Order: sequence, then C-alpha cells, then structure tokens
Amino acid sequence: MLSEEKNKLLTEVGLGKPMGDYLRRYWHPVAGVSEFDDKAVRPIRLFGEDLVLYKDLSGEYGLMQRHCPHRSADLAFGYVEKCGLRCAYHGWEFDKAGQCTHQPYEEIIDSEARLRKKTKATAYPVRAKAGMLWVYMGPMPAPELPDWELFNYKNGFAQVVLAELPCNWFQCQENSIDPIHFEWTHNNWTARLQDPTAEYVPTHLKVEYEEFEFGFVYKRLRASESEHHPQWTIGRVTLWPNGFYLGHHFEWRVPIDDQNTLSVMWVFSRVPKEQEPYVQKSIPAWYGPLHDESGDWIKSHVANQDFAAWFGQGRITDRTRETLGASDRGVIMMRKRFFEELEATAQGKLPKGLITDAAKNQNVVLPSACRDELINGMPRAEQAAHPLLGPFLLDYIGQYGQPDAVREAYEAAIGQKTQRAKYFVVHGAQGN
Repeated sequence: MLSEEKNKLLTEVGLGKPMGDYLRRYWHPVAGVSEFDDKAVRPIRLFGEDLVLYKDLSGEYGLMQRHCPHRSADLAFGYVEKCGLRCAYHGWEFDKAGQCTHQPYEEIIDSEARLRKKTKATAYPVRAKAGMLWVYMGPMPAPELPDWELFNYKNGFAQVVLAELPCNWFQCQENSIDPIHFEWTHNNWTARLQDPTAEYVPTHLKVEYEEFEFGFVYKRLRASESEHHPQWTIGRVTLWPNGFYLGHHFEWRVPIDDQNTLSVMWVFSRVPKEQEPYVQKSIPAWYGPLHDESGDWIKSHVANQDFAAWFGQGRITDRTRETLGASDRGVIMMRKRFFEELEATAQGKLPKGLITDAAKNQNVVLPSACRDELINGMPRAEQAAHPLLGPFLLDYIGQYGQPDAVREAYEAAIGQKTQRAKYFVVHGAQGN
C-alpha cells in the first residue's frame, strides 16, 4: 500500500512535477510517420502541454506550442513552409527550434526585425525512426534515440498501432511487470467470453525478476511447462521507464496528461522463408477504437483486455486502497526503483537506461525469447506452430481495429490469407 504522497508522486506528469520532469529525459514515440503522408499538421497533447506536430515542405518534422505567441491563434490551422510552420492568422513563421523567422507586416515597419528576433515559441526535437515519430521534451543535450536491434531486422512486416486511453500512464506501465495477469486477463477471460464453462488454463507456478541496464526482466513458469521453456530461461523485458518488450514487439505508455495515456505498439512480423526476400516499402500506422458500435468496451484482443483492466482502476488509481500479494513483487520492485530514480536525478545523477554514447547506440540487444527465429526466419509450417510467433502469423491478435488495407498488405507480405480467430486462447497468449 502506498501513502497518498507517494501515489501522487508516481502519477503526476504535468509541468514542473518530479515524475514529469524525469520522463522528459527520455525519447518517446508519439505518432506514425505514415500519418503525415496526406496531411502536414495535427494537434497533439503530451505531458499536459497542447502542441502541434508537423512535417514541413523540406520533409523535416517539428513539435511546438499549439497557440501562436502573437495572439494565441491555433497553429493546428497553420500551414507549412520550406523550413517550418506559419500561423494562418497573421502569417508569423517559426522554424523547428521555435524561433520566429518571419513577421510579414512587422518587418515592413521595423526593418531591423527587433520583435521577430526576440519572439520564440516553445518547441521540441522530433526524429523519425522505425516508422514512428519520437519527441524529446527534456533538458539539452538530448540522449541518443535508442537503436533497438529489432528495428533493424530484415524480411519483416512492421506496423505502428496506437490508442488514446482514459487513465494515468503508470497504471498501464505496472502491467508490464505483472506476468500473472496473462493467465487471467487474456487466457481465462478470453476462454470464458467464448464459453462460460471453459476450463482454466494451467496456472503459474513461479516467477522471477531481474534488474538490468534497460529495465527489468521477468521470468514465469506455468504448470504445463518445463524449466527449459524460453519464458523461464530468457523471459520478457519491462523496458525503462515506460515500455514493454516482448521479443517481437514493443509497447510504450506515453503520458498525454495525468489522466490520459497514448498507447503505442510497434509490431514486427517475420515473413516465412518462402516469402524471402521481402522489403517493406513503408510502415503503416493506425488507431484502434476502445468501444464497439453499442458503446461497450472491446474485449476480443489482447491489448483491449489490458486497456479494460487499466481503465477499470479509474482515471488515477488510488493505491492507498490496495491489498498487495506475492504476485505483485515485480510491481513493488518497479515502484521502489522509480522512487530511487527520482531522488537520484534530483541530486544530478543520470537517469536509468539512457544511452549517451553514439558509438554504443547501434543494434542495441534486449533479451528476447524469439531472437534467433526473427533473425534467421522459419519455414511457414514451422512458424505457424511456434508458440510466440504463430498466433501473429495466423491472425493479428494484438489490438482490435486493424484496417483492411493494413491486413491486406500483411497478407501479401506473408503470402497467405489470415484467419480472424482468437488463437491466443489455445496458445496461452504467448503472443503478448
């Protein structure tokens, strides 16, 4: 059970808050590159700030305050120039650093452009990587944007999957170090949704947690498995500070503000050996809905079940009311590390897991139970039977709402039609 003070410390990410200041020291994925194929500017809210994300005519990306410093016009209505964004109200132009570069009428009156030179908007660095747009909102110099090894694998189909969730980011992230929930939230819940009398899947016998440079590794063993199972020998990564790495995909929980979270998944699906060589031309990005046409919460896919569990705790869960048990050991470890990190960074120490050496930021390896299979590939039949990768080959079980165009592109990549079925019931939700 946490005190009210500590509960507040974990969840507040607004301006000037210790946790918000801490998270701003990391790069965060916030959008898909493909979102800007047919538009140049869109509003976005991050860390309690209203901003605009844009792609200028030179192909460069920028992120700046949503309201113009002139008279607060909405820059979501602005239009891009060769090197920046211009306000549609009076034409003031800003570069990606936020510096005002043109004030049309003012510069006629003031030939020395004194007002323009001292006018600057809040702006943040943006980089494109792996089909995603990443932002850094902390103090300079910025750390390296991690070059995770999975981003560089060949012969695969990647997609960016997003959702906006009505709850605090930290209750989402605590899910990333909670292996027991797979058994109940995904396996048993899905089985009971299909058949109210379905038998429960084999239970967990033991779990272990190990801290390493980039977060924590958790390992789990079920009654149906031996200690040679990769989920016990290798495990999965709780990626610091707000991510999850499952070997074939990443998940991030990016704070929109204290009560809302942007969920971002990056999923890599290796094509069968029969389809090699395969080169993906562009990585699609799409948003999934949270509710069906009747307004009910969608519960058919892995991520949607997680969303329900997170939001079901309330916008900001009250941890002073918790009753923690042995299954929560990982959650307790992660909370303790965050408290230690907040104290250490307040003393000027470098936050955990940052990469500051460019020479070390190349194909950074994380523990993965399916690394060899993703690098080397497998014949179609062998891949379909694989406990980790097979469910995703047969159907996209990750999150509801995959557009038909993305599904068709994936089917073309793997050379077969997929099936709309809930394979993670049979395979024990190994895909997540």
